[in-house]
Order: sequence, then C-alpha cells, then structure tokens
Amino acid sequence: MSQIQELVKKGKILLNDGKFYDALGCFEQALLLNQNDPDLWNYKGVALRSLGRYEESMECFNKSLEIDPRDKHAS
Repeated sequence: MSQIQELVKKGKILLNDGKFYDALGCFEQALLLNQNDPDLWNYKGVALRSLGRYEESMECFNKSLEIDPRDKHAS
C-alpha cells in the first residue's frame, strides 16, 4: 500500500471516529505527496466541513472539481 493510501485509510478512520482535526492532518500530508488527486481534495474538504470551516471546505471541493469536472464524489 502506498504512503498516500495509508494516509487516506488512517484519515477515514479518524473521520469516522470524530477526530476531524487529526483526519485533516492525514489528508494534508497526502496532498503534499500528490496535489492533483481530486479525491484527496474532497477528503480534506469533508474534514474541514466537519470542523465547521465551511469556506475552506468549499475551496477544496472547488479544487477537486477543477482537477476533475466529472468527479462524482465532490460534496
């Protein structure tokens, strides 16, 4: 499993556990490794939205859509 996949897996578990700030950290680390993956931007957006940081989350969702306009998972 790649480092990005491990970070995403850990981030998803943290999101499910309500540890949104820790999850955000995982997704930000993954984005440092690949800024062109729309799913990573979506995960970061979900974490930010869960923290009540709505404007930042919208920026992430929009970035995801810029990368892949047909992205079905953009929230």
